[in-house]
Amino acid sequence: MKLNRPHNPSTGAEYARSTIHWRPRQTPCRSAAVAVMGSNPSYFEGADRPVESVSWHDAVKFCERLRELTGVQFRLPSEAEWEYAARAGTTTEYSFGDSERQLGLYAWRYANSNFQTHPVGKKRANPFGLFDMHGNVWEWCQDVWHINYQGAPTDGSAWLSGGDSSYRVLRGGSWYNPGNLCRSSDRFPNHSDIRNNLVGFRVVVAARTP
Repeated sequence: MKLNRPHNPSTGAEYARSTIHWRPRQTPCRSAAVAVMGSNPSYFEGADRPVESVSWHDAVKFCERLRELTGVQFRLPSEAEWEYAARAGTTTEYSFGDSERQLGLYAWRYANSNFQTHPVGKKRANPFGLFDMHGNVWEWCQDVWHINYQGAPTDGSAWLSGGDSSYRVLRGGSWYNPGNLCRSSDRFPNHSDIRNNLVGFRVVVAARTP
């Protein structure tokens, strides 16, 4: 079941702006998975396609391993951080406006994907310079799934208490979904152990404090 929250683009915006860097600007690709984890779980072939078929736990382990290799604090984004980055300063349904007619310029979804993922960064970036925030693969967030935002943190941090911790939040839509499920506000619950070829992730880097 698809559930949406009332739109409030300011929630967590200053937190997201000041505490993370969105690097890389794309979802990790297959070649990155091999370099970091030594193997690649993806169903679709191609070094530049996004990593998919990963559980939430797999994505967290990737971040942990990347921290060990680099000494940099990589992690999954909170849901508020993800939406802030997806909207990129906009208040519209998509980062480019409200009309789905332009979505094919920015996203791989059911209408244009040929039922598969595509190499990252081939569509237009959003105003923040981030690629594939709409479509291609769903992206895991840190947060425990809650059906609405009553009681959610107001500082943009991940909501890790309450709810059912076995379910986590997915954002962004995928190659298999219609355009309305690729909106900036759209969200979906998924069991943290589930792996399928619709789901990948994106990492953020926690900003260093002076």
